[in-house]
Amino acid sequence: MLTAADILRLPFTPDLTEAGIAYAIRSLPYTYDRMGGSPFNRLRRIVAGVAVELALRRYLSEHDIPFDVKGATPFTDPDRYDVALGGHRCDVKSFLITYREQITEMRRNPGVLLNAPALVPLDQHVSEGHSGHDLYLFAFLTGLLAASQDDLKKVIAAEQPHYLVHVMPNEWYRPRVWCPLGPLTLKSDSDAALTLEIAGQDEGRGFLMRSVTLPPRQRVVLKDPFFAVTSLHIHHPIDARLGIHCPAYKEAHIVNPLEWGNIWVYGMDIYLTGFMTRDEFRRRAGLIQPGTRVFQYQHTQVRNLAVPVSELKPLHELFEKVLEWQQADM
Repeated sequence: MLTAADILRLPFTPDLTEAGIAYAIRSLPYTYDRMGGSPFNRLRRIVAGVAVELALRRYLSEHDIPFDVKGATPFTDPDRYDVALGGHRCDVKSFLITYREQITEMRRNPGVLLNAPALVPLDQHVSEGHSGHDLYLFAFLTGLLAASQDDLKKVIAAEQPHYLVHVMPNEWYRPRVWCPLGPLTLKSDSDAALTLEIAGQDEGRGFLMRSVTLPPRQRVVLKDPFFAVTSLHIHHPIDARLGIHCPAYKEAHIVNPLEWGNIWVYGMDIYLTGFMTRDEFRRRAGLIQPGTRVFQYQHTQVRNLAVPVSELKPLHELFEKVLEWQQADM
């Protein structure tokens, strides 16, 4: 049985968000949006999840707890596992908490998390390629978002970091026919020069990113071998349209000023709660239907299996066993 004293509280640093964004942009062609909503929300969830995973790795390294990441989730194989501890594959399930009232309550009393459900989407749990001895680790990340235009203006005025992205339509980043898009023609209607980063894939489906400066109202042709274009990134908001065209499509794709989203996650604290094997989780979990209000969400979007966080096992027990196994192998 988990207690409030068993919950590990880790600090959050901006480099965790930076790493999460880099992963999110590269993983776009391979991620599946089971939660619904805007592509910006999906990217923010990926950023938060990667940040938690990296914070966990940092904690393990700082405390000399051996772990393995050789089988960690690649972009092309989502929902496997993040780290391995003592030969047990670990799937880190993290939840981003952005409501200020909840954040304040968690800071004052982390024990409030004991009443939250440890959630695993049902389709993930029943997917193939897992063992009953694999582990689920559950974590919560508190942080704020600057998703609205007003919040973004405040962030910029305060000289806080931000990352503005436009996710391309499906036919651009998951084309049915894998062939060169041809030269990309770009044009900005802005009165000032604009630096734009184009992310996509090359012929071998490797990640490809190019940076280009767009003069005001002038076409620029980019001849890099893009086979897919997944997203665009600008460093500062613009109040003008931007267009991108290629020979593969008849019409240019136009990005309006309000079609950029800030995916920076302003993290505060990470709470590592507890763990459970997949077998035990399956035996003890109940089913939560879509539309249910839980601690993490106003309304769940998919069917989840859940056990109370209070029923998880303390992480210090797992870490102690890992150290014991290491000593036995020496």
